[in-house]
Amino acid sequence: MRLIADLHIHSRFSRATSPEMDLPALTQWAKVKGIDILGTGDFTHPQWFNTLQAGLVPEGDGLYRYEETLFILTAEVAAIWSQDGRVRKVHLLVLAPSLEAVARINRELARIGNLAADGRPMLGISAKRLVEAIWNAESAAEVVPAHAWTPWFSIFGSRSGFDSLEECFGEHTKRIFAIETGLSSDPAMNWRLSSLDEITLVSNSDAHSPAKLGREVTLFDLAVASYVGIVAAIKERDPSSFLGTIEFFPEEGKYHFDGHRACGVVLSPREAMAKDNRCPVCGKPLTIGVMHRVEELADRPEGETPPGRIPYRSLVPLEEIIAQAMGLQPGAKGVTQEYERLVGRFGSEFHILLDLSEEALGKETPPRILQAIRKVRAGELEIEPGHDGVYGKVTIPLDAEEQLSLF
Repeated sequence: MRLIADLHIHSRFSRATSPEMDLPALTQWAKVKGIDILGTGDFTHPQWFNTLQAGLVPEGDGLYRYEETLFILTAEVAAIWSQDGRVRKVHLLVLAPSLEAVARINRELARIGNLAADGRPMLGISAKRLVEAIWNAESAAEVVPAHAWTPWFSIFGSRSGFDSLEECFGEHTKRIFAIETGLSSDPAMNWRLSSLDEITLVSNSDAHSPAKLGREVTLFDLAVASYVGIVAAIKERDPSSFLGTIEFFPEEGKYHFDGHRACGVVLSPREAMAKDNRCPVCGKPLTIGVMHRVEELADRPEGETPPGRIPYRSLVPLEEIIAQAMGLQPGAKGVTQEYERLVGRFGSEFHILLDLSEEALGKETPPRILQAIRKVRAGELEIEPGHDGVYGKVTIPLDAEEQLSLF
């Protein structure tokens, strides 16, 4: 049974997050998107934890249910400390097997920092000490470095990260079996590091609003969904149970290329290196993006793949596809109406983007939107890479005759 999982999201108690990120809205949007299992996000926050305790029904085997949606208990925590003369900021995704385990983890972490300050707590402790605290509280908990390449808050980030997992986690590295690719990288970029050959690559949305759920997901095939089964599938990377990931096109991520947003400067890694990694307009240091960091650490050429790699697929969200086909902005009334009509007709966004044939879609889908879906599936896109916190711009080049009429 194929399961679509989005394990890294946030609740309304995280900074810069929609107040709609509550259980009813999450469940509603999981159905719209076609997501089978959602991470709860933010289980460290006292109010959200109380909400989870009151609202979730144990499904057994470490999963919980709210109405039609299965949940797995997850949280993102930030470790901030000084090491080797640099301030380090590494975000970690934590998975827990039960509400009782979460209570123990929260008690342990509350000794380190203020869990009520934010849904993603900032803890003044090294990542090594932090995973020790988590595992001391619950041995079956698992830890995955979150959005592994973003500049400021990740394991390999240019501003505060490391060149290897071992530098960060030391003797605990053997328990780190996966990393999250993040929006600005994809598996092919990560394959360029032989040091990651035994590390599973997972993807999640890191959503701050319900409509952003599922922009990246991880796919499983499990006879019965369970915490142990999900963890085992990620650890073992058996292609019969771990099917791979659905990704953003990484160029669309807001830290893919190097740049300086204030000056409107965006540069490829080679261009940035030629300018000594400084903004050609103001002379300040550029924000070094994900592709640059991959180039720095890679020991394989682009295009070479390791043995046993797990496949992935890159997609553009359906709302963006419809918006471009209609010549409108995402969120416009007409775009929302057409999105709701198509999802209502075909069942879910992922069913439309992944499963349905063009013939099946063509019976109910306007030709221009159908052509846009076809081009996204084929990767026929023009993308201006994101940089320094600015998302990249994806353009779907529609044929001239299809530009004349939506229907």
